[in-house]
Amino acid sequence: MEGLYYVLPALLIVFISILVVRAAGIALMMTGLEEHLAKFQALSAFTGTGFTTREAEFIVNHPRRRKIISWLMILGNAGIVSVIVTIASTFFYSQGYNISLNAILLFVGLVVLYKVATSKVLSGYWERFIERKLSHTKFFEEAPTESLLHLLEGYGLVKVFVSEAPYLVGIRIANLEFTRKNLLVLGIERESGWIPVPSPEVEIKEDDRLVVYGPLDVLGESFSKAPP
Repeated sequence: MEGLYYVLPALLIVFISILVVRAAGIALMMTGLEEHLAKFQALSAFTGTGFTTREAEFIVNHPRRRKIISWLMILGNAGIVSVIVTIASTFFYSQGYNISLNAILLFVGLVVLYKVATSKVLSGYWERFIERKLSHTKFFEEAPTESLLHLLEGYGLVKVFVSEAPYLVGIRIANLEFTRKNLLVLGIERESGWIPVPSPEVEIKEDDRLVVYGPLDVLGESFSKAPP
């Protein structure tokens, strides 16, 4: 029966690993990743598999995600090694019918853990708990501007001097077709003051300076030079 004492630790390690991966998924979501991508990245980092070049860029170029993934990799290596050692010890110290008994107990325990891990009710409770706890930590207190605007993922801000792009003078915001180009005018610097999120009816004046947000390649094409 000595091998039986290693079954519970093995199941406990697996259970803790599930909680850690779920918590890391929530942490990644709080950095701006979509839910399905955050959960997949957390599982990939913990097991050391599944990364693609583009997905790796999302992590490496973001300091908070990089730190989360680094900790996941460390914990994942330790967790996987611990599970292997405890399961191996379970069967090493078992004799006779105890081998079959321990195998059955281990299988049943893993099935139960799978049911718990895939339960929407239990998972939802754990994820909400983690989100509340993380939201009050300094790590997530204030998201950096790069994170909020996804500046490291191909988006950026430019200031357009209308005096250097006279073709914009007299055009209303609505007629710029920015929506079609996935561009957004966040504000206009004008002699009379700052105009935040100008309405589509606002007309651009000669001395205006437009603050525009959008994909960097589109910004470059749109404002690097005036159209002929």
